[in-house]
Amino acid sequence: MKRFGEAVWAGGIKDGKGAISTQSGALKDYPYAFATRFEDQPGTNPEELIGAAHAGCFTMALSGVLGRAGLTAERMQTKAEVTLEKEGEGFAITAVHLTLRARIPGADDATFQELAAQAKAGCPVSKVLNAAITLDATLET
Repeated sequence: MKRFGEAVWAGGIKDGKGAISTQSGALKDYPYAFATRFEDQPGTNPEELIGAAHAGCFTMALSGVLGRAGLTAERMQTKAEVTLEKEGEGFAITAVHLTLRARIPGADDATFQELAAQAKAGCPVSKVLNAAITLDATLET
């Protein structure tokens, strides 16, 4: 199975403009630029999209891990905070921090932490990222 995202760009790094699209059409010519990435101008950026992809992948992976353990989440919410830092002449994603809040009937905290760690290790997006990935998992009662 293959999926794609696509970007177009015109102009220089600071004065140029681009658009991001996804195969599904969820994003279609969505604007991005230097100011949406490095300043506070509205629009998207690659790091935000990586964060959304990672949060979605991890949460779905956890649902699968829970199912194999005989558990079903009532609700899970994951935030993936992607850190972009200057390194030498360029920039690098240096970390991704996952914050999970979940309501899972019948789960105790020790089991929950173990299953969340399994999901983090098994998530395809976690595997592809070369950043240090951390996880804070909170079980709500």
